[in-house]
Amino acid sequence: MEITQPAEPKIRSIPSRLNSFVASSKVGKRFKLVERKTSFTTELRAGTATFLTMAYILAVNASILTDSGGTCSVADCNNPRDSCKFPPIDPGYVACLERTRKDLIVATVASSLIGCLIMGIFANLPLALAPGMGTNAYFAYTVVGYHGTGKVPYRSALTAIFIEGLLFLLISAVGLRAKLAKLVPKPVRISSSAGIGLFLAFIGLQNNQGIGLVGYSSSTLVTLAACPRSSRKALAPVVTAANGTISLIPGGTVPSEIFCMNHRMESPTFWLGIVGFVIIAYCLVKNIKGAMIYGIIFVTVISWFRNTAVTEFPNSDVGNSAYQYFKKVVDVHVIKSTAGALTFKGMNKGYFWEALVTFLYVDILDTTGTLYSLARFAGFTDENGDFEGQYFAFMSDAASIVVGSLLGTSPVTAFIESSTGIREGGRTGLTALTVAGYFFLAFFFTPLLASIPAWAVGPPLILVGVLMMRSVMEVEWDDMRQAIPAFVTLILMPLTYSIAYGLIGGIGTFIVLHLWDWAEEFWGRFGIKKEMIKANNLLNERTNVNNSNITVQEI
Repeated sequence: MEITQPAEPKIRSIPSRLNSFVASSKVGKRFKLVERKTSFTTELRAGTATFLTMAYILAVNASILTDSGGTCSVADCNNPRDSCKFPPIDPGYVACLERTRKDLIVATVASSLIGCLIMGIFANLPLALAPGMGTNAYFAYTVVGYHGTGKVPYRSALTAIFIEGLLFLLISAVGLRAKLAKLVPKPVRISSSAGIGLFLAFIGLQNNQGIGLVGYSSSTLVTLAACPRSSRKALAPVVTAANGTISLIPGGTVPSEIFCMNHRMESPTFWLGIVGFVIIAYCLVKNIKGAMIYGIIFVTVISWFRNTAVTEFPNSDVGNSAYQYFKKVVDVHVIKSTAGALTFKGMNKGYFWEALVTFLYVDILDTTGTLYSLARFAGFTDENGDFEGQYFAFMSDAASIVVGSLLGTSPVTAFIESSTGIREGGRTGLTALTVAGYFFLAFFFTPLLASIPAWAVGPPLILVGVLMMRSVMEVEWDDMRQAIPAFVTLILMPLTYSIAYGLIGGIGTFIVLHLWDWAEEFWGRFGIKKEMIKANNLLNERTNVNNSNITVQEI
């Protein structure tokens, strides 16, 4: 008689045992790992994927906001004068810009970290937050302007964001957020995302914050460029007096090397940027996680070698200073100028309130839409479109906007890149907390993040524009009353270099095209339309009778 040997117990792997332990712990129950059919290691992997796809924001956001000049002023120049902020830029002002960029990298890290913590702990959703693309460009290039040439100073613009954040927090707290978002005309609401994408792509194609493919033309405004640094020149709007004296036009600015003299398409940094573009594009095609960061890392590492045609550290005073800071690698930078830089002066000006209302509108529309889209993608929504944790999710990004303004950065929002983590299986706030952990590590590597060149940032800006263009598929192009406002919104944002002007144009066009329909509906409610129809029918009958009498008499 054979004796049956007892089956050997199956040895579980370390990840499996870890998942079981965490699932049965207070942490697992708090984040509902079993209920949402996920595991601890899955959440870690999802958070890693999300961070890799959005890490570009650390360099991109700081670079864009630095173009506003931050807290730098003429007083920071070695030779203070109104033109010292423009090419050739005064070394003192350049040094101030570099300090500001480091401050803004830390501000971006801190605001993103806090936003992810709030979202993960209170809302328990796998969504990451960071300063939003589009609103940062509006802040830097429209509101504050290049090196402070806009209508609202940097400090006042932060105040506008702070007040807008408080209003946004109040709106979220009382439940008006979703209702307000639905008041915006649908074609404008849909196309604004794509318009912002075109705006970002246009920025990524230029020299100042991109690969330099597009340059200035005196006849067509823009043209093909991509010439090397030695062939680029700055232009200035000047006026010649009767005595032959040439001076800058009041209010005029000197853009940084926007005019390509010769050697078009021969810029080494442009072609390196194109390689980065191809890397990111190929990774997106193959659905490889972290596509954006791979392209940025490749181009950046190549640009860190000195004495090359593509170096980020040329043999100049500025280049040498930047290289010395870069060599530290690990450095905990303390914010010196942007934190607490708010000022309540200038609140009586219309431009201040225009910026505040625009920030509020974009946050209500864009952030709310992103949250609902991601919740649907994760399968959290019910038949009414609501989802668990909705209230705290709304409160999370609204509170993050207030925190971000106090640190010196543009509005914080939920990132659509969170969909990569959701695709990896992220279903709880542990995904957001994992992203927060990576942002915390970024605190210690400011020298590396501060040394990412513009031609490494340009490709992801362009391809983010590609991703944001998806929304145009939802526009009803066969209905001209929908298509025209959508197109106006879409085209005005990049061509006027302003999100606000695109929104105003789209909403205005929508109102004009619907005025007659609304008037008819209004008349119909009071019976005016019916009376007009009856009067018109009676007039037609009389006209027909008269015509019949005339015909009979002629016969």
